[in-house]
Amino acid sequence: MKAYRIYVVGIVQGVGFRPFVKMLADRVGVRGYVKNLGGGEVEIFVEGEGADAFVEALRRERPRAIVIEELLVEEAQPRGYKTFEILKSEERSSAPSNIPPDLAICDDCLAEVLHGDERRRLYPFNSCSFCGPRFAVLRKLPYDRGNTSWSKYPMCDKCREEYSNPHIGGIRRFFYQGISCRHDGPKIRLLSIDGKEIVVKDPIAEAARLIDMGHIVAVKGVGGYHIFADAQRDDVVAELRRRKKRPSQPFAVMALDLDVAKALVEVDEKAAELLTSPQRPIVLLPKREDSPVSPLVSPGLDKEGVFLPYTALQYLLLSHTRGKFAIATSGNVHGEPMCTELSCVLSKLGKVVDYVLDHDLEIAHRVDDSVVRFTRGAPVFLRRSRGYAPAWIRIPKRLRKPVVAFGADLQTAGGVAFEDKAVLTQYIGDLDSFDALQDLDRELRWFIEAYKLKDFVLICDLNPAYNSTKLCRSWKEELGAEIYTVQHHYAHALSAAADAGINEPFVAIAIDGVGYGTDGMVWGGEVLFVEGARFVRERHLTYVPMPGGDLATLRPGRMAAAYFHVALGKIPDSLAEKLPGGVAELAIVERELKNPKIYTSSAGRFLDAMAVALGIAQERTYEGEPAIKLEAAARGGRLLPLEAEDQVELFAEIVERIGSVPVRDLAYTAQYKLGSILGRWACEVAEKRGTKVVAVSGGAAVNDIIVSAAAEEVEGCGLVLKQQRRAPPGDGGIALGQIYYAAWME
Repeated sequence: MKAYRIYVVGIVQGVGFRPFVKMLADRVGVRGYVKNLGGGEVEIFVEGEGADAFVEALRRERPRAIVIEELLVEEAQPRGYKTFEILKSEERSSAPSNIPPDLAICDDCLAEVLHGDERRRLYPFNSCSFCGPRFAVLRKLPYDRGNTSWSKYPMCDKCREEYSNPHIGGIRRFFYQGISCRHDGPKIRLLSIDGKEIVVKDPIAEAARLIDMGHIVAVKGVGGYHIFADAQRDDVVAELRRRKKRPSQPFAVMALDLDVAKALVEVDEKAAELLTSPQRPIVLLPKREDSPVSPLVSPGLDKEGVFLPYTALQYLLLSHTRGKFAIATSGNVHGEPMCTELSCVLSKLGKVVDYVLDHDLEIAHRVDDSVVRFTRGAPVFLRRSRGYAPAWIRIPKRLRKPVVAFGADLQTAGGVAFEDKAVLTQYIGDLDSFDALQDLDRELRWFIEAYKLKDFVLICDLNPAYNSTKLCRSWKEELGAEIYTVQHHYAHALSAAADAGINEPFVAIAIDGVGYGTDGMVWGGEVLFVEGARFVRERHLTYVPMPGGDLATLRPGRMAAAYFHVALGKIPDSLAEKLPGGVAELAIVERELKNPKIYTSSAGRFLDAMAVALGIAQERTYEGEPAIKLEAAARGGRLLPLEAEDQVELFAEIVERIGSVPVRDLAYTAQYKLGSILGRWACEVAEKRGTKVVAVSGGAAVNDIIVSAAAEEVEGCGLVLKQQRRAPPGDGGIALGQIYYAAWME
């Protein structure tokens, strides 16, 4: 008789793994036990004549929510077990494993909501072993009911029966930690914005009716509150923009199902797969010309951010609305994180929403929606959060010590790492918000505790003014830990390398907005040669003055003035109309350009200047707005035969053609030629350095036109261009690069 002790690493807690193992063991006829351990892993002991068959079945059979990365099988001595049992979890850890992300409602659970028995039909919190909230409700490992927000809900007799008996609960409900029904689960209520309950028979249907009437409703979700509003009415969208102080940043639209989504945007097979995946991200897709969505939802853009419901509550809400779709944007005030508690909604969103559809399931972790777009036909993260985080990303080199990485400051995420595993936090946001900075601090401490990390090193950005860097230094003072800083675009390069599994010298193209350079200037259009823990800045976009420093980032008209000054030697008087301060501000900018103090090589600032010069954008009300609108304006454009060797010459050639060539052609050419220039430089550096691999990263490395042009150059000279797939190319992926830097340190 054989016996094995097995340790299983992957996404194996909170996804029905233990009941699956128990039912598999009973089927094969082996005895022993299965139990969760404190690092997110699972221990199995199995004995009997079918032990080998059990191990083989474990390798090849499992529901799709379960992800097995490592199966460590050790021979053991039989112990004489009479049955196979699920044992009580233990706090000890033997092999750290993944913390389960939140998963969208599965088809079986949705079918129960629509057609099931009285316990689950129309029940807004229906879920099973393979779907529902996980990380958002997890207080600590191991993943047991008592360690989650479900602990406050004692099971009713029927839920207890399903939980305890595999013949009644089946694989979906047997030993499912989040089991609930309408008799014992969370409760829904509808409130006015002054906190008074509105007593109605069906709060969800009433909330939908209010949305149809033009009211704005906060709706509590898995990782925070959304703001729902009618996406068809211009007046409603305009009012929401006024209340949120969000003049033009696009809102996401939630559609009831794939058929509804197809009436709003162009959905191909790849997009459909993403939209209906268990992760259910927001996906940016081309707008349909006949879309009923108000143009004010995403003004000046050619893409709409669309996603499908990932909870029964959201599905039921949309099913009661007239159009079966609605704006579903983050429930926050401008510049602050999304609310996760009713007190936050009532105090901070009192002038934004009219009503609140609330429930009493506690949110343990704020988790925003993930956002994905397609670049060169492949999905790329703009924001990695719900559905994906905090599943780890394996890196191609092992760490000698655990690492805590603090990321950057805009749209950022932090991370911890050990062995060859990088665990990025969910999306945290912009760290100029004190609440977001507190979130970063709290989440990093939570992961350190969850994975029991000790003797770790701290890694942060080179920029001493970053709040993430200041937080990192405060940790050094508190803990006495080693601290290292990494230049921003070098971290972008390493992030792409870690993502793509590159563990050899390579060339990196950084297409970015702002990063503190080693020379004290603002970098952002770089070609680097990276060799482990060192890099050489081989080429960069021509330095251009940055009048007003950071103010030029917020006011793109200033960068347009700088480019006109450098490229053509004259700033048109009409540019004053593109500056908030008008003629007076332009005069200040002209004086600064005569004696500039800060220069930039930023691709983002070039795109800003180009957008202003072409009349596509003149303000920046959200991160990357001019560049995003420039890409949208280029839809359908054609490439013009220009001879520019750098971006300054390119600006001059484009501007000279304004009025004689369609704007879409000029916008397309400006972006394509920028990518070509950077790609050509990468080829030259790769030949000089003797490498065949080029990686691209940075905030603008999601731009389809720029990246496609760079790829054409790189692949044309026999090289391979690697894009990021598992982490965002923008600052949400910086922590991954910081972690990979630590792996290369001596």
